[in-house]
Amino acid sequence: MDLNSVPTPCYVVDETLIERNLEVLRGVMRRTGAKILLAQKAFSMYALYPLIGKYLCGATASGLYEARLCAEEMQRALAAEGRRVENHIFSPAYQEKEFEEILRYCDHIVFNSWKQADKFGPRAKAAGKSVGLRINPECSTQEGHAIYDPCAPGSRLGVTCENFEKGLGCGEGRLSMLDGLHFHTLCEQNSDDLERTLDAVEAKFGRYLRGMKWINFGGGHHVTRPGYDIPRLERCIRRCQERYGLTVYLEPGEAVALNAGFLVTTVLETLQNGSDIAILDASAACHMPDVLEMPYRPPLQRSGQPGEKAFTYRLGGPTCLAGDIIGEYSFDTPLREGERLVFEDMAVYSMVKNNTFNGMPLPAIALRKKGGECVVVRQFGYGDFKGRLS
Repeated sequence: MDLNSVPTPCYVVDETLIERNLEVLRGVMRRTGAKILLAQKAFSMYALYPLIGKYLCGATASGLYEARLCAEEMQRALAAEGRRVENHIFSPAYQEKEFEEILRYCDHIVFNSWKQADKFGPRAKAAGKSVGLRINPECSTQEGHAIYDPCAPGSRLGVTCENFEKGLGCGEGRLSMLDGLHFHTLCEQNSDDLERTLDAVEAKFGRYLRGMKWINFGGGHHVTRPGYDIPRLERCIRRCQERYGLTVYLEPGEAVALNAGFLVTTVLETLQNGSDIAILDASAACHMPDVLEMPYRPPLQRSGQPGEKAFTYRLGGPTCLAGDIIGEYSFDTPLREGERLVFEDMAVYSMVKNNTFNGMPLPAIALRKKGGECVVVRQFGYGDFKGRLS
């Protein structure tokens, strides 16, 4: 990739690497008959939606805007080619002012509580939509990342078995309204954690699955990561198909774009304060928020761990936040003003979660096509910053 062909900071997504991930996911679908959807919360680069829609069965949304994006950029593009893709949605709570529009866009609507299902479910059924309920199997498999654990005590996500059964006793016909159950408990995990979760789902909710049409395993499946146990995943899928006659859905977002994107940044300044420091035009707080939330140390090309190579730098962003630190990396030679650095695995989450704190410009978005050409598909400016304010 020609580093000088794009402005900085800039996300660069590699079409060839995206397609490689999609081939893996399509292989799972072909061997099992499962349906895999793009979780847009992780990757919403809609310039690639026509490509993704050719491989996957559609997309899933966390709210109205993502649902509309799928309808406009994936469903419409594929419909022109005679192909239909599904549009699913889940929200912890729907708003009355948005629900009629959601009904226009979405095929599957998943509710987070019996109360929400009672309020909106009859309208969804009357509109011919498939209705589901998110369940909480109370089976935590997270280690060290409580912020991403939907099964933590006091979670607002999903109906526990106790509340599910209480709800059945409070409303006649509630169970018959449901076409399927949805659970989402994983985050960047292997299929052994899915298998353990599925054990808990069957133990607590298995008797309700017979007679339903589908089950949704949610997201967090790192299917395209090297070493992921795909045969175990496929056994979990077949288990639900064979025992209950269900269509199985998966909603990975990260697996679609894992290791398929980069963030190109420029060294603005170097300084010394007890250790060597480099200021970049990319910000952890604005452009790489998982660095601070997880915390996460993104891979950086041609670098090593602190002390591994001759020159170690603490890399920081240009904002006034003292903690706007990307991490410590070592290099073979001293960093120079104007030098470009390339962070890896930047396609997922970073783009959808970036912000303009401190008036920082949003990074440009570029696509590296199969032939190697790098094309800037979107740049942002002052108007994007000002337009979010008043």
